[in-house]
Amino acid sequence: MSGINESVLETESLTKSFGGLIAVNNVSLKVREKTITMLIGPNGAGKSTFVNLCTGVLKPDSGKIYFLGKDITDWPPHKIYREGFVRTFQIPSPFLKLTVLENVLAALKSSAENPIKAPIRSLWIKEEEENIKKAFKILAKVGLEDVWDYEALKLGGAQLKMLEIARALATGAKLIALDEPIGGVDPAYAGDILGYVRNIKETMGLSFLLIEHRIDIALPFADYVYVMDRGSVIFEGLPSEVEKNPRVIEVYLG
Repeated sequence: MSGINESVLETESLTKSFGGLIAVNNVSLKVREKTITMLIGPNGAGKSTFVNLCTGVLKPDSGKIYFLGKDITDWPPHKIYREGFVRTFQIPSPFLKLTVLENVLAALKSSAENPIKAPIRSLWIKEEEENIKKAFKILAKVGLEDVWDYEALKLGGAQLKMLEIARALATGAKLIALDEPIGGVDPAYAGDILGYVRNIKETMGLSFLLIEHRIDIALPFADYVYVMDRGSVIFEGLPSEVEKNPRVIEVYLG
């Protein structure tokens, strides 16, 4: 894909019901290349269900999902992940007993994991050295280079969120879905997290789907915005237009 107008992710009329509840209702959305596309809405709006559909965790009742031009509607999660569409979760789940560096190395591909090559050190030692260099570059991108030797269990909430993003970067992701990356984080650090995300977009050319309900903090970091309420998209447009929209004001302010 060559231009910023190209779609990395596109959904067409995506719908998912649980019994009588329509959690995602006819949602059509685009994430364009090298952008932060924000999906916002109050709790229960259907945002996480939408991401679960896009990443193969749930199957839609109807509609289509395209990633890099491929129809991935019925793909299993591991296949979507290998294709380069990676997500983080509201509650980070690193290997708590491993160091920050080891957590990132675990996400990088290595010949040392091959049972045939593993016993022969000369077959993988150079690659392992290169992976360590890559891991440190990634840690620098997310502000964790100074805590590389800390066990993950010793990190603060904001640092754990950044470690999740570092591990996603290590997979070689082309699109990262961030599910409430500032959820549960001290507001003083929330802007730092989103600042790192914006810098990664600009310096690495990655695309992000940012799922949030904190419109006040997250909005300035977005390039384009979709607002969901009760399963449906009630608004899409530029960040400057969101807070002026009567329907968005009604949802957020009542």
